[in-house]
Amino acid sequence: MSNILVVDDSSSLRSMVSFTLKQQGHSVTEAENGRDALSKAQTGRYDLVLTDVNMPMMDGISLCTELRKLPTFKFTPILMLTTESSADMKQKGKTAGATGWLVKPFNPDTLLSTVKRVIG
Repeated sequence: MSNILVVDDSSSLRSMVSFTLKQQGHSVTEAENGRDALSKAQTGRYDLVLTDVNMPMMDGISLCTELRKLPTFKFTPILMLTTESSADMKQKGKTAGATGWLVKPFNPDTLLSTVKRVIG
């Protein structure tokens, strides 16, 4: 299965997302903010990044921008999982290189079908 990086400053949300993904056989690495995620991304290989937008240290949009600069993340799907649903914020995400947008509270079935769609 896939190796997925889950980034959120809420430990309970990270746990729920990780649990959902692990039940489907995915391997999950958790990061608590964009900076933590970026350092893990520089040392690991991931098939997908699932990130919140609003986080301390480095937000999800900045993380997306930074990941796209790394050769190993040029084509890696990056999904935003956030309470933000404004067209303006989605556009910022797209501009930064986000592949898709999921609005919290997350629905496990929607999450899994979206993950399946972007990484097969």
